[in-house]
Amino acid sequence: MGPLAAIGAGLAVIGAGLGIGKIGGSAMEGIARQPEASSKIQTAMIIAAALIEGVALFAVVVSLLVASN
Repeated sequence: MGPLAAIGAGLAVIGAGLGIGKIGGSAMEGIARQPEASSKIQTAMIIAAALIEGVALFAVVVSLLVASN
C-alpha cells in the first residue's frame, strides 16, 4: 500500500469518526431538548451514521484499489 493510499484511507476513517461523533452529539442535544421525540431522533441518527459508515468504507476500498494499480 502506497503512502498516498494510506493517507486517503486514514482521512476517510477520521472523517467518518468526526461525522458520526457530530451526529451523536447533535442527537443527544436534540433528545435533551425534546425527550418526546427521542425515537424519531434516534432512528434518523442511526440511518445517518450507517450512511456515513458506508461512504467511509467505500472510500477506504477505493484508496486500496488505487494503491494496488
